[in-house]
Amino acid sequence: MAFGGVEVLKGVDIDLFPGEVHGLIGENGAGKSTLGKLIAGVHRATGGTLAINGTPRVLTSPRQAMDLGVALIHQEPLTFPDLDVAENIFVGRQPQNSAKQIDWKGMYRSADELLASLGVSLNSKAKVRGLGVADQQMIELAAALSQHAKVLILDETTASLTPKEVGELFTIIKRLKSEGCAIAFVSHRLDEVFEICDRITVLRDGEKVGERIPAQSSIPDIVRLMVGRDVAAAAARPVGPDQPVMLEVTKLSQGSVFHDVSFEVRKGEIVGMAGLVGAGRTDVACSIFGINPPTSGEVKVDGKVVQIRSPKQAMTEGLALVPEDRQHHGLLLPISIAENASLAILRSLTRGGIIQSKKIGDNAETYRAKLKIALRDVNQPVKDLSGGNQQKVVLSKWLLTQPKVLILDEPTRGIDIGAKAEVHRLMRELADSGLAILMISSDLQEVLTISDRVLVMREGQLVKSLKPGEATEESVMLAATGQVAHAS
Repeated sequence: MAFGGVEVLKGVDIDLFPGEVHGLIGENGAGKSTLGKLIAGVHRATGGTLAINGTPRVLTSPRQAMDLGVALIHQEPLTFPDLDVAENIFVGRQPQNSAKQIDWKGMYRSADELLASLGVSLNSKAKVRGLGVADQQMIELAAALSQHAKVLILDETTASLTPKEVGELFTIIKRLKSEGCAIAFVSHRLDEVFEICDRITVLRDGEKVGERIPAQSSIPDIVRLMVGRDVAAAAARPVGPDQPVMLEVTKLSQGSVFHDVSFEVRKGEIVGMAGLVGAGRTDVACSIFGINPPTSGEVKVDGKVVQIRSPKQAMTEGLALVPEDRQHHGLLLPISIAENASLAILRSLTRGGIIQSKKIGDNAETYRAKLKIALRDVNQPVKDLSGGNQQKVVLSKWLLTQPKVLILDEPTRGIDIGAKAEVHRLMRELADSGLAILMISSDLQEVLTISDRVLVMREGQLVKSLKPGEATEESVMLAATGQVAHAS
């Protein structure tokens, strides 16, 4: 497969068998998502053959692929925000009654049954607008199951899920596997790949560099195949109480969404915020940043009480927010990488009301090197980048504002293990230079690895603050789910 003369897939061979989960892994830009889109008819290959059930096919559309039993759950959910959940599940193929009219009752009943089978608590009549990425992915999965897909490609479906939700998804995958479905599982979470996959194919720079059986391999072996080197993690370290408090939140509330949330983040500290999807973590971040201002409570930045009513005001006070949904809330996809990176500081890049293009390009080149963004040219559209590299562009945009407090909402969602380690090292460097960081993540291992302290939210409340040494997978999940530890 080639885009604009650049070959992104080179002679890749892969077989998907009924009753098997096949892991597809590699760094950002390795070609995983492109391969999935070729199989699902989104793109048309420039070379090679594709056979379904032994018959060579030339797929010209996702609809044709779906008619042949192939479905793709995209890394970035493709839902219609102004349609409801059921309409999204059955879009383009709504059930009809004898009068050839839409059978609304039947459609909502079927949607409820599908969602129940997935263990998802969603109102089938609720509009999709406002739902999180995890819920939208469950809607796409329900749509695929409603069409009885026999080849299912899951592209980073677990990236926004908590461990509990991942377990529920794996139960569904195992059921589909037992029913003879062939599943391609794309993920950067190698522990999940080893847990659920029967075989693993590793891509690097658009080529297949290896195939492994999990029981006969190891995570370090796979990492070396992916990146061609060993990857070390950035370690957390405690921040002394003598460091000034840069962000102080006191009894912050927003209607019925969350209430009485209080915490602080000190200079040079990384505070992780954990909890199940829907616990209110992102809502707290959006409230602090002025997207949805709080109804009560107090926020202090660098010791000063602030009344933040808009993101613009938040930026003026020294706050920055890297959002969870990069494509809708972090980027303008049609414009260039350089322009996206400079969006938050355009005023400082103007002279006499004219934007200085050279400064925009220089800034982009600086962070291209710092974050190791894989791209052809900083002037190419940001939509051409892989998901992980798009996330790096969002991160560079906010770092250019030189904030006092950086809020990161799922900063490594859809980022490969090598790039994740780079982001973690950058976070540690930023903290060591004095930046206060609040990190929201559904990746529990990430929270435990990089955080100096861990906050746990449940049902709109902050229920636990864990110091270094207290935070473990068990202690965080017990607090997040409201369970009590059993005596061993």
